[in-house]
Amino acid sequence: MFGNNNSRSQSSTATRRLMKEYRDLTADPLQDTITAGPISEDNMLEWEALIQGPEGTPYPSDYPLNPFTMTFDPPLLHPNIYPNGLVCISILHPPGDDPMQYESASERWSPVQGVRSVLLSVLSMLAEPNIESGADIECCKLYRDNKPEFERRVREQVKNLLGI
Repeated sequence: MFGNNNSRSQSSTATRRLMKEYRDLTADPLQDTITAGPISEDNMLEWEALIQGPEGTPYPSDYPLNPFTMTFDPPLLHPNIYPNGLVCISILHPPGDDPMQYESASERWSPVQGVRSVLLSVLSMLAEPNIESGADIECCKLYRDNKPEFERRVREQVKNLLGI
């Protein structure tokens, strides 16, 4: 699930933009592996998405000027996902220069980005974690030092989540 729980007030600009993006996603789905949309048509600022991982996540009222947050619920074992499920990916970082000088401004959020580009970035992140800028340090170490064990744990977690 992704969105912004801090404010229930819906900016008309954000609502219009999100309605357009929802229509676009409905008319032209990303892939068979990704579906996304508002949890309720009464609140366009809170969305949910289903992302089927590659083979082998509320909106702020100032959207699209600033990015939304994206959270895996339940949290997923992944180097770029915090233990609380929050996704750490450049495209969801606020626009402008990175104070740590790790990311260029072009990698960070800009108003030209949207739900589609974020979901595609997350799909790419799931396929190829960025352990140089990890959210879960222990998971980064496991991925780097013992990738087969990391993959085993992920498969086990997914099976448990699916009840198989």
